[in-house]
Amino acid sequence: MPDILNSIFWIEVDKIKPNPYQPRKEFNPDHLRDLSESIRQYGVLQPLVVTKREVEREDGSLYSEYELIAGERRWRASQLAGVKQVPCVIRIGEDTSQLKFELAIIENLQREDLNAVDRARAFDRLINEFKMKHVDVAERVGKSREYVSNSLRLLSLSDEYLNAVISGEITEGHTRPLLMLSKRPTEQQALFQEIIARRLSVREAEGIARRAAVERARKSGPVDPALVALEKQLSDKLGTRVQIERREVGGGKVLIDYLSNDDLHNLLSLLTLEASAKQSAQSTEETAAPISVIEAEGTIDPVVEVATPEDEDLYNIKNFSV
Repeated sequence: MPDILNSIFWIEVDKIKPNPYQPRKEFNPDHLRDLSESIRQYGVLQPLVVTKREVEREDGSLYSEYELIAGERRWRASQLAGVKQVPCVIRIGEDTSQLKFELAIIENLQREDLNAVDRARAFDRLINEFKMKHVDVAERVGKSREYVSNSLRLLSLSDEYLNAVISGEITEGHTRPLLMLSKRPTEQQALFQEIIARRLSVREAEGIARRAAVERARKSGPVDPALVALEKQLSDKLGTRVQIERREVGGGKVLIDYLSNDDLHNLLSLLTLEASAKQSAQSTEETAAPISVIEAEGTIDPVVEVATPEDEDLYNIKNFSV
């Protein structure tokens, strides 16, 4: 590794050039203005890191030029603040493109200045341009190989979703359920719009993606028409999406979507009223049970037959899970 010239030098801002290998592509204008105000009042408190090279003029004379390795945000804010000179640490030694790129990535990661998409693109560039393996990238940036691999998965999403991550419309966590639906673009787009419109949490979005995956598995196998009919009947009754998951051996669960706590309370009230109505109807039916008269060899033997709904337990509130 190259050495660092530990002394701090005050270098003219206009002599410093941006790092062409800067992995960070997005610089929030509002944040830059805030930082420029701070620099205008207190100066640049943390030195920039640069490399130095000698450039020959047309007349044969030499002059020094500096290239940023770390601190582009501070450099940009200093320009906005009208600062003429900034403190810099000059890194000397091996001066390669890969080294500059690695140092810029590491510096940004340490300061948590890279958004998830820029981070993934930086890892991808190290792998494809500099022929590094996932484990090599992980060692360089001080992360696990799984962290690098999972970051790279983001790049399989469309630009629409990636731009939403960059702008902050959705979080990196929201990309996980979107990736779960990568082979179902229509449902993926529907989930994306639902995340933004309803401000779904990551857990809520993952729940919807998992249920979509279950539905896909069910559609790929035999479909139970009775189960589908029951789902439709419950959905119409409750006014929301209902899904019944039947276990291989007995029982199952009913999944009911709701949008807010108010919706949840309304659903519970509706289910409670439904259960009460069922119990009341059953009590009335038992009191006035139909009597069937059976004749046998000249005698009359009254037999009481009480009709019990076959699916009574299915509609009991105790079997609902929300």
